[in-house]
Amino acid sequence: MQFQELNISKSVLLAITEEGYTNPTPIQEKAIPIILDGKDLVGCAQTGTGKTAAFAIPILSLLHPIVAKSQKGKKIKTLIVTPTRELAIQIGDSFNTYGKYINTTQLTIFGGVNQNSQVDGLRKGIDILIATPGRLLDLHKQGFIDLDHVQHLILDEADQMFDMGFINDVKKIIKLVPNDRQTLLFSATMPMAIRELTEQYLTNPETVQVTPISSTTEMVSQQVYFVERAEKKQLLLHVLKGEDLKNVLVFSRTKHGADNIVKSLKKNGFNAEAIHGDKSQSARQRVLNDFKEKKIDILVATDVAARGIDIELLPYVINFDLPNIPETYVHRIGRTGRAGNNGLAISFCGKDEEPYWIDIIKLTKAKVKTIDDHLFPWQNVKKSPEATAEPKKSNRSGKPKSRKSDGAKKNKKRWY
Repeated sequence: MQFQELNISKSVLLAITEEGYTNPTPIQEKAIPIILDGKDLVGCAQTGTGKTAAFAIPILSLLHPIVAKSQKGKKIKTLIVTPTRELAIQIGDSFNTYGKYINTTQLTIFGGVNQNSQVDGLRKGIDILIATPGRLLDLHKQGFIDLDHVQHLILDEADQMFDMGFINDVKKIIKLVPNDRQTLLFSATMPMAIRELTEQYLTNPETVQVTPISSTTEMVSQQVYFVERAEKKQLLLHVLKGEDLKNVLVFSRTKHGADNIVKSLKKNGFNAEAIHGDKSQSARQRVLNDFKEKKIDILVATDVAARGIDIELLPYVINFDLPNIPETYVHRIGRTGRAGNNGLAISFCGKDEEPYWIDIIKLTKAKVKTIDDHLFPWQNVKKSPEATAEPKKSNRSGKPKSRKSDGAKKNKKRWY
């Protein structure tokens, strides 16, 4: 199927054709006709499958014939709520790109910056508002946002909004918009809390699920190292140097941990930066742009900050810390292996993280290669000083001799 068969606006079709869009992704092919019919929708698909275009293209097509020719007196007709500033900016860029030939106006608002320019934009009148929950409710409370004319409400990355504690804010926002709206909910995973939300606030929604929520794409090769926690930084350096990896996204569980990883990498000559919630908006955007432009080789991120990272050709993801929620693992490694390209996801599992890894394997049922032959395996005795040296070569094969401890040998017997 091609986009021209989906009954979208000719002006929107022209814009996406210029961007090289010819064939819709599965989520786009299934979601666009439902949205154009005015039905509520629950869309579940992994990251990198084109969820933003799946709602932006039909929404712009619906708005095209009804938007006023003049900007004066414009009311918000479409509201998109998303959890992070990076995602809000990304969605805004997509609407600008797809809607460049139609007369819609839009505004992207988020916290962490001065509100004056956002208020000025609201006063001029807009058709589309893209917002993070906190800033949206704040400006509404101040009387700068009128949601009485909203026709389309889109909740993007709904699972992440729940993870970040926005559940009550989301419910407040839903109650502020008209009851006779069209509601679209998109999520990478579909936990019970999201299902309960759809039952409560959506009207007879159609469900589009293009892949099982627990699955990992076959385009991503997966490896795991069972490593002593104290030696994870040394293993990271060993892997990066040994494989000469560039353009790598490294996941840390905490902001403090991300900064410490970057400090270690820089000390050893790597070009690395961190992105997390303690960084200013301008700093986060600068680092993200530098990473996309390959000015930075390694980006260390927390899960919250990484939701705004949309890089089509990202080749490597490393889980320095394993997530305690198995669905988060699926989302993390979905950052690589996009658009038909191969990717590699490497995970470091400390002894304290073994329950997390068991849950991940139970959920994904993925085939993950265990790398046993490395310098820092699980073990019950302290390493000798020689253990951190480069392995010597065998006189016969020329291959590194194994330095496995008893703990490393046991790794082969693990059911996962």
